[in-house]
Amino acid sequence: MHHFQYKDGTLHAEDVPLTDIAAEVGTPFYCYSTATLERHYRVFAEAFEGTDTLVCYSVKANSNLAVIKTLGDLGSGADIVSEGELRRALAAGIPPERIVFSGVGKQAQELAFALETGIHQFNVESEPELELLSQIASNMGKEAAIALRVNPDVDAKTHEKITTGKAENKFGISWLQAPRVYARAAALPGIKVAGVDVHIGSQLTDLAPFEEAFTRVASMVEELRAAGHDITRLDLGGGLGIPYRGTNDVPPPPADYAAMVKRTVGHLGCQLMFEPGRMIAGNAGILVVNVIFEKHGEDRSFLIIDGAMNDLIRPTLYDAYHDIQPVTETAPDEARLTYDIVGPICETGDFFAKGRTLSAQKPGDLLAVMSAGAYGAVQASTYNTRPLVPEVMVNGSQFTVIRPRPSYDVMLEQDRLPDWLTN
Repeated sequence: MHHFQYKDGTLHAEDVPLTDIAAEVGTPFYCYSTATLERHYRVFAEAFEGTDTLVCYSVKANSNLAVIKTLGDLGSGADIVSEGELRRALAAGIPPERIVFSGVGKQAQELAFALETGIHQFNVESEPELELLSQIASNMGKEAAIALRVNPDVDAKTHEKITTGKAENKFGISWLQAPRVYARAAALPGIKVAGVDVHIGSQLTDLAPFEEAFTRVASMVEELRAAGHDITRLDLGGGLGIPYRGTNDVPPPPADYAAMVKRTVGHLGCQLMFEPGRMIAGNAGILVVNVIFEKHGEDRSFLIIDGAMNDLIRPTLYDAYHDIQPVTETAPDEARLTYDIVGPICETGDFFAKGRTLSAQKPGDLLAVMSAGAYGAVQASTYNTRPLVPEVMVNGSQFTVIRPRPSYDVMLEQDRLPDWLTN
């Protein structure tokens, strides 16, 4: 469920007409619903009520400070994959004891900063990382609580670019090698073995791959405990999908996911950690764009919009589907046309949808690209020297710009001419 609905013929974000935001901010712009963010977090967290659980919002999904703080105020922690994301989480008020550090390429300065900060856990993804963390922690007189990210070789049945739990993926340590690496970790100075971490991919709409992975991990925890390791934490990652296509790809509700988790690993008595990102932020955000031209080609019609692949790269990067709705509600009997919806960037890959049926559109009409709250603004670029899209947050009848659109002067000021070109 989300809080983007038609009222009096106009699409609203909660109680704010999107036309009002467009008039003040200009297009394109991202718009986030506070009520949707809060509802999605609560539904997930409440599914585990009564258990020792730490929900760490995956900052990479949407790293705006206002989004992180909205969730942090509800009790969320943060799953981060870089020093920059750690600094964002801290700036948004997330306590260090609710932060876990994931990612395959943690650098020495990032590990040192996280140790100094006093985060809850490092999810270690390789033996070289483990050795480096031990060296830094012991030199600092610190002890790093770690979980090894175990790769269970489970096919998540999702897009090949967002699957992470197969043997061929770069993530984690093979579950066959894990016992040996845990033995090494237990012998290293500055390291405290605390848990096991697993994350098999993103946008999963079936519980079966989760259950297979978690069952395998439960057996591993029992084997590790038998070998003398004090395993008290289990990080089960994120990955629960969202309904990009309405009723055609509805994922299981968090309550069903929670029941499966309790059935597979509940007997272990571990603190359970989760890293939901898309499930919380995805349907809490949209991208609003403006129609520039309607163009009729030899065998198809195009809607050329002011949003582009630099603003939302998911369609061309992941072949991702996003529902697209006119901001002005369409009458049931209104004629429909089929369009390729494309942007102004000089790339054939600059498209949002192909062969999409909509009511007839004209220049100046607004469209809402739905389910764009996760992996939208965070992956934006300034390709073609296009300014980053502003981000807006709505709360009831209020809205505010939470990241402004930079001016061209600000963009150009980032470049520096060498001396030999200025003399």
